[in-house]
Amino acid sequence: MKKRLFGLVLVSLLVTSLLLGCGKEEVQPEEPIPEYEDAMGEVPLDAVIEGDSEIPPDAEVEEFFSNLPIQAYVADGVYLASFDTDNSMFHVNEAWNGKGILTVKDGIMTIHIVMPSKNVLNLFYGLAEDAVKDGAELISPVTEEVTYDDGTTEEVYAFDVPVPVLDEEFDVALIGKKEVWYDHKVKVSDPEPYEGDAATGSAKEDDQASVSEADQMADVTLTGGSGKATVTSPAKIKEESGKLIATVEWSSPYYDYMVVDGVKYEPVNTEGNSVFEIPIVGFDQDITVVADTTAMSKPHEVEYVLRFTKK
Repeated sequence: MKKRLFGLVLVSLLVTSLLLGCGKEEVQPEEPIPEYEDAMGEVPLDAVIEGDSEIPPDAEVEEFFSNLPIQAYVADGVYLASFDTDNSMFHVNEAWNGKGILTVKDGIMTIHIVMPSKNVLNLFYGLAEDAVKDGAELISPVTEEVTYDDGTTEEVYAFDVPVPVLDEEFDVALIGKKEVWYDHKVKVSDPEPYEGDAATGSAKEDDQASVSEADQMADVTLTGGSGKATVTSPAKIKEESGKLIATVEWSSPYYDYMVVDGVKYEPVNTEGNSVFEIPIVGFDQDITVVADTTAMSKPHEVEYVLRFTKK
């Protein structure tokens, strides 16, 4: 009995010794995952901005932002931005050289555009079919005075248009004095910091239209109408009062006036084929015009599209 008890004591001591020997090896806990890392080990953007990571803010962060689409990181502020449309009849006043004032506040973008005249009565952010619905929120104009290079001034309409995104087309409808809504695609792009005052309705001197491309010849293409009429190409382009003026000579003496952007122009000659001097917004753009012909039994207005290409 004593031998059996002694044997049990020896076994117990042996097991205890083995257990104590194993306890000397400490188990290292897993290194905690930083708060700013997700399950995939990726650092979120806000952690980079707040400086929680090891990325130098003046190097990799700047490069990271430069590779983003501009609409993703344009900061609150005031910018001079390009305003492009799908039709030359819908464009900003020439004093603004195709640009508008983009205001970004709390991430919401709005562009202030100044029109060439008071012919556009309302704008609508969306499609024309929705502009006529009950409760449609129309964009009303404000009257502003613009100053041209020659010192003359003019009262025109201006609008504040919501901008959902930069560098991509979106829908804006307009209604003019004919009380018909028209659909247009517009795009806002290339914002640059601006220190001027949009409320004045006048661009800074450096932002106004350039006529450095004036006093030259340009090839002209004409489309529309019956296809029988033509215009002389190339045509002379000159500078006049800060505007680009094109000389348009028709293949007929029976055109008695032209309408460009709602303005009526008379011929500059009295003999031979009809010749007009009309303003153009620039080269390589479709310009919609109306020409009245007296060649038929009754005067008839015909819509054409002109395009001037630099030689």
